[in-house]
Amino acid sequence: MTTRAVAVASAHSGGWHARLELEIASRAGRSRVVGKRQHGPLTMQRPFYPEGVPCHLYLLHPPGGVVGGDQLEVEIQVAGGAHALVTAPGATKFYRSAGPLGLQTQRLIVAPGGVLEWFPHENIFFPGASCRLHTQVELSGDARFIGWEIQCFGRPAIGERFGEGRAEIGMTLLRDTRPLLIDRLRVAGASSLDGRAGLRGFPVFATFIATGAGTDTLAAARHRLSEVADYPVGATLIDDLLSVRVLAPEVEPVGRLFVDLWSDLRPSLLGLPACPPRIWAT
Repeated sequence: MTTRAVAVASAHSGGWHARLELEIASRAGRSRVVGKRQHGPLTMQRPFYPEGVPCHLYLLHPPGGVVGGDQLEVEIQVAGGAHALVTAPGATKFYRSAGPLGLQTQRLIVAPGGVLEWFPHENIFFPGASCRLHTQVELSGDARFIGWEIQCFGRPAIGERFGEGRAEIGMTLLRDTRPLLIDRLRVAGASSLDGRAGLRGFPVFATFIATGAGTDTLAAARHRLSEVADYPVGATLIDDLLSVRVLAPEVEPVGRLFVDLWSDLRPSLLGLPACPPRIWAT
């Protein structure tokens, strides 16, 4: 059965209800998955250790797409002294809905002394999709976080626009329960896509964030962004939080930009050279 057929079948059966909970802690000199609870079609590949202590985790959603009525939940807890880099094999696709919302919630919890790097592939919203997404990052003490999220409305490679449907997207980052970032984006109709207070006609909106940043980090980020001439980009530093925003015509240049930015900043923020997950090369 094709990915689209699986997704359509799930809609007729009331939607997938899936939840994945992971606990990562330091054991015997490595960061290991010490707890895993799974319900429905959400899982992970075995951890990889291409750079020693940090574990690289690949999250898997075998149906490959989300339709109205689906509910996907991910919760990841990183203990003190542990370091996880989390990514996925490919994009998440949100298909046309007959009415019900498709829901995706992600809660990322990092204890003092822990590190989480969060690098999902893009979310692709097909015309007619109806969905709500939210990612909440909860840091305690000196916990560190680097991550990005990329949203693609329609399929620009074939000239398809997100002309109908609705998407509500949120991202919240807290340190010791204090909000450092609260983002909300609602896209529904041409005014959201084309308005100056919306996406300005660009189908791709993306955010890169990193904690523990300073003025040197901001300068390095702006130097990297200065190489971008074809679409709007910007970097802001608030306290120790670096936020980079991008509007773009396609996903691929944003992905390359964010990988380059991570490669520039990881040594100073985490004391480690960039070590791209193997799956990014496939």
